[in-house]
Amino acid sequence: MITGGERIVLTVPEKIPPKRQLIFPLKVLFEDEHLAAIHKPAGIEVSGNKFKTIANALPQNLQPSKLSDATTPQPVHRLDYATTGIVLVGKTSGSIRALNKMFKDKTIAKTYYAIAIGKMEQGGTITSKIDGKPSETAYQVMESVTSERFSTLNLVQLHPKTGRRHQLRKHLFGLGHPILGDKEYALENLILKGKGLYLHAYALEFEHPFTHRSIKIIDDLPEKFGKIFS
Repeated sequence: MITGGERIVLTVPEKIPPKRQLIFPLKVLFEDEHLAAIHKPAGIEVSGNKFKTIANALPQNLQPSKLSDATTPQPVHRLDYATTGIVLVGKTSGSIRALNKMFKDKTIAKTYYAIAIGKMEQGGTITSKIDGKPSETAYQVMESVTSERFSTLNLVQLHPKTGRRHQLRKHLFGLGHPILGDKEYALENLILKGKGLYLHAYALEFEHPFTHRSIKIIDDLPEKFGKIFS
């Protein structure tokens, strides 16, 4: 127990031995001293126990923050392994806390695009529960093309209001219109193999938690979308 009058000395090593670095180039969409946004390609986890993750690649792709609470860059939300698009990153302890709170409070507007199978209604709101929890996704069909194998393919804009695991994939599958390339939530004989999942995190809109500027970050649709909808 400390009773008063003691002298406490904390020794910090001058140099911290570097961890093994993951050399994995990332496209940086936005960056300042507080936060950043990067493009996540398909086929890599955002974080987890694997060495090859977006989290482990961030320090080699972002500029270190000069702020007093700078820390190792950390993703503040996740995308599925097969999903492409924007991942938001905190570069300081304060920004990580602030961004986590903003996602929790639903003050970050998210826009996704998917290609869904089958003739669809032009738009609507899906509110079916996921794992017994309330969930909500607004959708709008932006364009449709006929397909010999899939009858109709739709370019669908999606606005998730909640953030349940696999929400967009489950919601579209529940409508009977699964996402092209989805092997887990699929209709028999309508699985497209070898092309990946046609789901992309396209835009994030929010008020910067420190500069209070309106921020809109866009990550253009992957080339494979354009091959179907030119």
